[in-house]
Amino acid sequence: MLLGLALGAVAVAASWWRAGGSSLDGGDAVDAAARLAGLLAGYTGVVMLALMARAPLVERTVGSTRLARTHALGGRLVVLLMSVHALLATAHWAEGASAAQWRGLAASLVQHVLLLEAVIAFLLLLGAAVASIRSARRRLGYTAWHAVHTTTYAATTLGLGHQLVGPDLAGRPLARAAWCALYAVTALLLVRYRLVEPLRAARRHRLRVAAVVPEGPGVVSVLITGQHLAELRSEAGQFFRWRFLAAGLWWTANPYSLSAPPRGDSLRITVKALGPHSRALARLRPGTRVWARGPYGGLTGRSGPPARKVLLLGGGIGIAPLRALFETLPGEVTLIYRARRAEDLVLRSELDAIAATRAARVIYAIDGSGADSLPLTGRALRAAVPDIADHVVYLAGPPGMTAAAERSLRRAGVPRRHVHCEALEI
Repeated sequence: MLLGLALGAVAVAASWWRAGGSSLDGGDAVDAAARLAGLLAGYTGVVMLALMARAPLVERTVGSTRLARTHALGGRLVVLLMSVHALLATAHWAEGASAAQWRGLAASLVQHVLLLEAVIAFLLLLGAAVASIRSARRRLGYTAWHAVHTTTYAATTLGLGHQLVGPDLAGRPLARAAWCALYAVTALLLVRYRLVEPLRAARRHRLRVAAVVPEGPGVVSVLITGQHLAELRSEAGQFFRWRFLAAGLWWTANPYSLSAPPRGDSLRITVKALGPHSRALARLRPGTRVWARGPYGGLTGRSGPPARKVLLLGGGIGIAPLRALFETLPGEVTLIYRARRAEDLVLRSELDAIAATRAARVIYAIDGSGADSLPLTGRALRAAVPDIADHVVYLAGPPGMTAAAERSLRRAGVPRRHVHCEALEI
């Protein structure tokens, strides 16, 4: 995937070169560099939106975690490129500007609508970038962060006019047509997979809340029933983006993993109260209508070739997808379930019953230094599972935990290609 994105960037740079990017003397060099940064920012931004349209083919091929990481990296790159473009373009303009022109800059922005739109687009993207810093995102919560993040659609649209009238596209019909086609295809993908498909699925499957079951402190399972659910082709380990048509919840769709294998006409999610949206799920009433987009995620039995030995390693609410996989994955399965406190170990009776039925092993690990602790180190993991290097590992939990676990698994001798990860943002 990264190779394809890089080839697209090379094509953009080649177009810039043909449009006069080869003029690299003096002030022209500053102007040319500014134009290149702007083109690459526009290209990267629209491609990131296309990837996050979550077309099924892309989702299955790339995987949700890798897709999200690529999107985050691309977003930072867009902001960097736009900053470079703005600074260099301003420097080039300032080189020949008089004092009177400096004083009239604000009025000039207002008069030149497309330039003003570009400035607004940059500010919107900068705001989304700040909101996506992990500490800021944690304070905002998923719902508020998502609301800020949706402004990137407006930012991308606002920036298009500025790009089309720039010297690299103006007067070049083929280049402008290709650029417009890239944006049009992205818009079609977003409309289809973010709007049309969810509406079609809502009408076809008629999902409703059947029951809300407390599972532990701040944790509930929501049982959802509907029609023709086999058509969704969902698998254990996947997630949907759920929109509950209830007061305070209908306007946003949040991602929650299936915590049990799909069964006939029902799906189940298990959710921890980490923000306003997830806390409100405990108050859902049976009969509440539900819209769902998905399934998404590559944390399934198809993540790699069949394995004789499997290790499931989860922390916090990461147990939700792993509980579904624990029941369904073939082979010799070991589950390590980490929690801060013993009372935070949810679905324990189900896990014990599954372990007894399939002669599997469950290790409950509590943070701290007690007998039940299991540090996330290569040595501790090898001690718990001596032949760990022979296992295929499915990993789910908060980003910090999964990142630490991935490093420790490599130190324990597990090949990178044998680790399948789903980092659950909180």
